[in-house]
Amino acid sequence: MLTDIEIAQQAKLLPIKDVAAQIGISEDELEFYGKYKAKLSDELANRVSSNPDGKLILVTAINPTPAGEGKTTTAVGLGQAMAKINKKAIIALREPSLGPVFGIKGGAAGGGYAQVLPMEDINLHFTGDMHAITAANNLCCAMLDNHIQQGNELQIDPRRVLFKRCLDMNDRALRNIVIGLGGKVNGIPREDHFIITVASEVMAILCLANDISDLKERLGNILIAYSYSGQPIYAKDIKANGAMTALLKDAIKPNLVQTLEGTPAIMHGGPFANIAHGCNSVRATKLALKLADYCITEAGFGSDLGAEKFLDIKCRYAGLKPNAIVIVATTRALKYNGGVPKAEVSNENLDALKKGIVNLGVHIENMRKYNVPVIVAINQFGTDTEAELNFIEEYCRQNGADFALSNVFGKGGDGGVELANKVVEACEKESDFTSLYDINLTIKEKIDAIAKNIYGASKVNYTTAAEKALSEIVALGGDKLPVCVAKTQYSLSDNPALLGAPKDFEITVRNLSLSNGAGFVVVYTGDIMTMPGLPKVPAAHSIDVNDDGTILGLY
Repeated sequence: MLTDIEIAQQAKLLPIKDVAAQIGISEDELEFYGKYKAKLSDELANRVSSNPDGKLILVTAINPTPAGEGKTTTAVGLGQAMAKINKKAIIALREPSLGPVFGIKGGAAGGGYAQVLPMEDINLHFTGDMHAITAANNLCCAMLDNHIQQGNELQIDPRRVLFKRCLDMNDRALRNIVIGLGGKVNGIPREDHFIITVASEVMAILCLANDISDLKERLGNILIAYSYSGQPIYAKDIKANGAMTALLKDAIKPNLVQTLEGTPAIMHGGPFANIAHGCNSVRATKLALKLADYCITEAGFGSDLGAEKFLDIKCRYAGLKPNAIVIVATTRALKYNGGVPKAEVSNENLDALKKGIVNLGVHIENMRKYNVPVIVAINQFGTDTEAELNFIEEYCRQNGADFALSNVFGKGGDGGVELANKVVEACEKESDFTSLYDINLTIKEKIDAIAKNIYGASKVNYTTAAEKALSEIVALGGDKLPVCVAKTQYSLSDNPALLGAPKDFEITVRNLSLSNGAGFVVVYTGDIMTMPGLPKVPAAHSIDVNDDGTILGLY
């Protein structure tokens, strides 16, 4: 079979104005970035604001293998399949980060015959949103250090600077650095850190902001440091939020692209779900709901991460109510959860499948707690055997879960028709969406609700550093915010080695931080790195460009 990039490069793209016309968008409401991608204007958002909302479908997954299991591919294929059954649908996805593109996981534009295009642009620079977010973040850092250098009127304590620089690339050497060396003219020496752009609070703010005014206010509310006397210092105190907003004035506008089959797709924002809230932007999702009868969106990694944050953070702030939840499962991931090494997950192993399928059961049970209809999408791979697929289907029947076999990777929209019909049926059922926890609970009670009801933990422990950080957050009034747990994606626990459906385990909170502008408290568990590193053999080794400019080896 052709590689993803070969399939993408052989596709005949529609001019983006023609894709837009399918959903009633005029050429005047587009801001073009070449022939095949465009930003959607504020004028469009204002014009359709009174349109009725379509149905909202969330695509999530079980705990994946390190290679990923096709959640984005399923979301894209489902959108294509909706067109096959004559339903007006839009896909709303996150933008890829350059870190995984050049690292180990690859791109995030779908795969096989269920991709969004132009694939090379989307996986690389796209419309410059990631660069704008990086620039806005680092402008704030530069202004903070300049304030300290130029007299330090606010008496910022260099030992208590909280806001970190960022880069949209895996680069472990930048995790812990020292800046300001080289004498007085080069600044005040202090320890500093880099995080990957998709883990930054600026990324989260862009994805949660309703409009440019809300964006500027949220940026101003970022807690960047403490003074020598212990007073909080915010981005607005160093007058950084106006200039940061100027850098983001175009990045806040959602991007329109298309699938291999010409289905409209809005891609905007890109936070990771294991270290951030893992959802595309509120603006993109709300706009998609106004433009089509069905909006298909996804949240990063398994339902214990992305879906929980989508439902308890994004939906809470945006007033969204999903009509259906699709859980993507694969024989490969279930066998991995049954103890099979990654290199052997393509081999038939019914014993491992029986051990690992309990992971699917937990995800089904967890999503039902939100009172939304659930469908299991069995994402088919060429190495799956009939016995394995039959076993998963029978497990779903026994657990009262609706399901459909999906082969959108190999067949595009045609391979997702069964799933599309099941999703339409689910959207007609009653959805009485409710959040997992009351926002007025204490921070510890909210963490308990997630750890015990979603992960299955028996207890939550706190380090001394976490207790100290918690006290400071409460003192700043952050106790009434939702929580965003940074946790491994490979396990329901905070230990990536505990696969399947672990029981009687304890979660350890090693630290907390206040994302005051975004509006949530980040809870750090396990050994989660906010700046990933490259593997021994990064994907970048295989990426090249022909003499004619054609990109090779990009996933």
